[in-house]
Amino acid sequence: MQDNKIDITRVTIKDLDILRRIGIQTFTETFAPVNTKEDIDIYLDSGFTSEKLTAEINNPDSQFYFINIDNNTAGYLKVNLSSAQTELQDPDSLEIERIYVLQEFQGQKAGQLLFSKAMEISREHKLKYVWLGVWEKNLKAIKFYEKNGFTVFDKHSFKLGNDLQTDILMKKQN
Repeated sequence: MQDNKIDITRVTIKDLDILRRIGIQTFTETFAPVNTKEDIDIYLDSGFTSEKLTAEINNPDSQFYFINIDNNTAGYLKVNLSSAQTELQDPDSLEIERIYVLQEFQGQKAGQLLFSKAMEISREHKLKYVWLGVWEKNLKAIKFYEKNGFTVFDKHSFKLGNDLQTDILMKKQN
């Protein structure tokens, strides 16, 4: 990894096509093996439209970042402040809505670097804590967040296509 050129850049509207492509690919790689094709397709058809992503990029309380390894987009981060948050909408918190890394770049610390970026944003805004939701069956992600000091504080339902799933809500104090 030391030999690789790594940078994290803010996503802008000109990056829409790349964001849409990497969003669909990382979501599919992560969840298609353990969900039905129908449920994945329903979710992708609504969750990654150009219109939806444009609105999210243009929302001043949401921020997307790409991680680039050797000039290849390896993954992305989405964080939300205040009213852009999917659930709590606490002005004293930051939500990590997404940290996704392409399979070919996993194990190269890209996820950890994106996580560090989210924590940096939280500190810059002088927020009290960071929170997120993670699917209860995504044990790899749960372990990652626990390793980084997150603890469970609640759960909520998440609809993936026609499947009602349970997300664990986790948080970490700043």
